[in-house]
Amino acid sequence: MGRWALDVAFVWRAVLTLGLVLLYYCFSIGITFYNKWLTKSFHFPLFMTMLHLAVIFLFSALSRALVQCSSHRARVVLSWTDYLRRVAPTALATALDVGLSNWSFLYITVSLYTMTKSSAVLFILIFSLIFKLEELRAALVLVVVLIAGGLFMFTYKSTQFNAEGFALVLGASFIGGIRWTLTQMLLQKAELGLQNPIDTMFHLQPLMFLGLFPLFAVFEGLHLSTSEKIFRFQDTGLLLRVLGSLFLGGILAFGLGFSEFLLVSRTSSLTLSIAGIFKEVCTLLLAAHLLGDQISLLNWLGFALCLSGISLHIALKALHSRGDSGPKPLKGLGSNPDLELLLRTSQPEEKDNEEEEGYFVAQGQQ
Repeated sequence: MGRWALDVAFVWRAVLTLGLVLLYYCFSIGITFYNKWLTKSFHFPLFMTMLHLAVIFLFSALSRALVQCSSHRARVVLSWTDYLRRVAPTALATALDVGLSNWSFLYITVSLYTMTKSSAVLFILIFSLIFKLEELRAALVLVVVLIAGGLFMFTYKSTQFNAEGFALVLGASFIGGIRWTLTQMLLQKAELGLQNPIDTMFHLQPLMFLGLFPLFAVFEGLHLSTSEKIFRFQDTGLLLRVLGSLFLGGILAFGLGFSEFLLVSRTSSLTLSIAGIFKEVCTLLLAAHLLGDQISLLNWLGFALCLSGISLHIALKALHSRGDSGPKPLKGLGSNPDLELLLRTSQPEEKDNEEEEGYFVAQGQQ
């Protein structure tokens, strides 16, 4: 009887994990192809990103209100001093990362975008070393060489290479390294109470919107104000379709962050990292099949080399966490009731630290 119960529990956990991975794939792959599809007809990626930020803020506020009503516990609200001094740098880096990533879809293919964004791990490692969040080891140098070499092989003699788009997405990956390093440092400040990703998204979105607005005003403001798709519309039906499409992107963006948190809170950061690797493969295969992206054998070898570097980094993190003689929590991270969100989870305290750290490192790959 006891063994039967264990088997049922194992099967249920496996089914739950598979379902959460598929949910994460739907949102992550979906928003990538959605952004590429929308920018073919709607050439205002910065405005699209700003509208997504507004939708994410609304859904984050709604989620916070639901949790507060169900738990009868007030949600954290930062003071203006902490908000501007500690959150603003992270918000600005995040806004530039997301904005430049979406902007690049005007020029490059999904396959080149996917491969180049995978290099964000490279910049995360570099800035983690600069901010002393990681110690310099020979294995980390090997990870950097593998990822950088893979990126070079993937872009070498690519028939669909576009320098402007590549520069945008590479710049986004570079800023993404700063973004996730600052995010990790922000979440390690326990006194801020932003360990819950929903609370983090709620506080980041307004500053991200304001940070992206000057870039939008310079490069898209005038063109959008004279566009018949938004402000000078003549067809109400077309306007509603455009706004509906933009709103859908915001839902996908919020769903991506929410699904990542569900996957980590119910399994582990290692599961999310491994799922992220297979997601990149699925994205490239879909891009080649659905969009006709041309990927040569050398490009595939470069992609494999890059993934081997990412896999090595994941393995090193897993071995390092298991090799610790005792719990070694990050400053300010630990077992915290705010990690529940809309679900009631009871993860062991030993896993909380590993999961919180890995969650944001893994997100940098998206």
